[in-house]
Amino acid sequence: MKRMIVIASGKGGVGKTTTAINLGAAMKYFNKDVLIIDANMSTPNVGIHLNSPEVPINLNHILQKKAHPYEAVYLHESGIKIIPSSLSISELKKLKMEKLKNFKEDFKNLAEFVILDCSAGLGKEAICVMEMADEIILVSNPEMPAITDALKTIKIAEGMKKPVTGIIMTRVRKNRYELSPETVKEMLEIPVLGMIPEDILIQDALKNKKPIVYLHPKSKPARAYKEIAARLVDEEYDSDTDKETLFERFKRFFG
Repeated sequence: MKRMIVIASGKGGVGKTTTAINLGAAMKYFNKDVLIIDANMSTPNVGIHLNSPEVPINLNHILQKKAHPYEAVYLHESGIKIIPSSLSISELKKLKMEKLKNFKEDFKNLAEFVILDCSAGLGKEAICVMEMADEIILVSNPEMPAITDALKTIKIAEGMKKPVTGIIMTRVRKNRYELSPETVKEMLEIPVLGMIPEDILIQDALKNKKPIVYLHPKSKPARAYKEIAARLVDEEYDSDTDKETLFERFKRFFG
């Protein structure tokens, strides 16, 4: 069954776009057909992350009915499909986000899994994207302000009768100042889907404009994303057998 998954967050800067991209790349690792849509129209970053900041046709053209959805699809070298949004401020002024829901079936015809990177917060733009969801996955950091904002997002989703599959915790350092997964689960009353460790390789992937799952597939963050994706798409995955060997680590640092 085709699924439309909205990646949302109560606040910005928690790693939402990084998660949307790498969750999609991890699903592609399991040979799933994946489309990532940059539905964060005010501050679009998917194209920047994947070396497609400006393209001839984008989501803005679709919403203005200047192009069909399939015309705005671009294939990244990792194998994931993407529909970027325009970086133009003038284009932003022309948009009517409430029209996005009219294209839901068109988007679902383009891939088995459609992932929408939602704008942060709970403004009109975010609400319009959440209305598209078959399910919502939250992204947050393990700290009280971010979790409090995530709780607000859950309440909004419940009011919209949209199921929240769970939350992905990013930038995890495992120090005594962080909230534990157990505490987060108790506070939010939703599953913790996974914990993505803080890692300099995530910045390296951004610099190279590739998902870390694709560029550094055996890194700790990549394996964490693959563990989450495996559960979501019902595939077998053993993180321990996918670890980087000592030789591979040496080659990465010095090769």
